[in-house]
Amino acid sequence: MPAIEVKPGIYWIGVNDRTTDLFEGLWPITREGVSYNAYVIDGEKKALIDLARDIKTGDLLNQIAQIVDPAALDYVILNHMEPDHTGVLTTLHRIAPNAQILGTKKALEMVAGYYHITEGVREVKDGEVLELGSNHKLQFVSMPFVHWPETMSTYEVNHRVLFSCDAFGGYGALQGAIFDDQYPNLDFYEQEALRYYVNIVALYPKPVLKAIDRLAGVPVDIVAPSHGLIWRGQPERIISLYKKWAEYADAPGDPAVTLLYGTMYGLTELMVEAVAEGVARTGLPLEIFDVRHTHSSYILPYLYTRRGVLVGAPTYEGGLFPPMVDMLHMAEHKRIFNRQTAYFGSYGWSGGARRDFNTLCETLRWNPTEVWEFKGAPTPELLREGVAFGTRFAESLL
Repeated sequence: MPAIEVKPGIYWIGVNDRTTDLFEGLWPITREGVSYNAYVIDGEKKALIDLARDIKTGDLLNQIAQIVDPAALDYVILNHMEPDHTGVLTTLHRIAPNAQILGTKKALEMVAGYYHITEGVREVKDGEVLELGSNHKLQFVSMPFVHWPETMSTYEVNHRVLFSCDAFGGYGALQGAIFDDQYPNLDFYEQEALRYYVNIVALYPKPVLKAIDRLAGVPVDIVAPSHGLIWRGQPERIISLYKKWAEYADAPGDPAVTLLYGTMYGLTELMVEAVAEGVARTGLPLEIFDVRHTHSSYILPYLYTRRGVLVGAPTYEGGLFPPMVDMLHMAEHKRIFNRQTAYFGSYGWSGGARRDFNTLCETLRWNPTEVWEFKGAPTPELLREGVAFGTRFAESLL
């Protein structure tokens, strides 16, 4: 997309990435894509805020050139040092060697470590103000661990634009427009913002809430993150969503159920359908995931926001089915604690999944209400028991 004016003299000059399969080499974005939002402030002094991945170097330089000759930049402001924000820096520094590179103390240490640039860099302090001329004034706001320790945001004072870095961002390439008020349905972008939050930011809820508290008295007309939509119509919407999501870290979640299952030959899967029927009878929201075929990136938002977790998986070599173990370890890594849970699964000649499940529950601080193993294929009578099992579990959440 061509450069787009955000406010007078402030331009989005970002790029979409629809070819990268894994964000951070881990989280799938093949279908959704992602945007690398960068911004130029065309004042008496010229400033570039954030960059893009190195694979988008040519595209980003062409975007910048629509507003200002890249060689004429006075400042390059690095809100965050992750390479999806800074990969273009080496090339840009060669093109614009006189542009000052600004960042927090930790950011400049990373500039030296990642890109071996030590000249033309300057530390900016929390609350420091940079004048770009009579029409533009920037204030730097430290936001450590949202989501790296060197992170800051940049606030344009005169036009009340918050360049918030990874905070308030989301997955999803921009589909022909950059502002929230240009989309009649925001469901896709809000869901992708939640997935992004849980995948990338959720490990640090307290820094997120602290950053939001700091912004409480700051008038913000536009939230301009580094990924995803620019929130012009409802800037308060994305801030309130991030606040809600951060607060889930200390809450048991909504009364709803995530059913995770894995199956070797379909026997446990037969029981999944019966258990799901039992949950559905209560009217509680239910989402079902086969952990063999669904990446944890898509499952984690449901585990993060919902109180109930049903686990269906067979015994494998005397223990819990390995794909399920991997999924529950990822939940542990993301600190999704204090959930209510129950287990069911098939076994052949001996059980054992129960033991592994109970051990994982201790680590996750999950409360198992029932643990049920059955031998071989479920009979019609066992399937009826499965329906009752699902109903009991769902009712325990109400």
